[in-house]
Amino acid sequence: MMNEEDSLLEFPCEFPLKVMGRAASGFEATALAIVRRHVPDFDTAAMRSVASREGNYLSVTFVLRATSRGQLDDLYRELTACKDLLMVI
Repeated sequence: MMNEEDSLLEFPCEFPLKVMGRAASGFEATALAIVRRHVPDFDTAAMRSVASREGNYLSVTFVLRATSRGQLDDLYRELTACKDLLMVI
């Protein structure tokens, strides 16, 4: 596992995080709740959603104010463990 000194990021920083899921699953609200657990002051104005061409899938990008590598690692772990999310980039 990398420590803060090994990271290419300098904290705090703006960090874009994209999650994808099925549009009908309600995953957008679930993903937002997870993000807010790790970034309590997250502003939904920094959130962008795009539907797939057929409307079956949704991509949501969150631009977060990341304060540490640990914060991002914990957030990524919780997002990837969520059954409603198909992919986290």
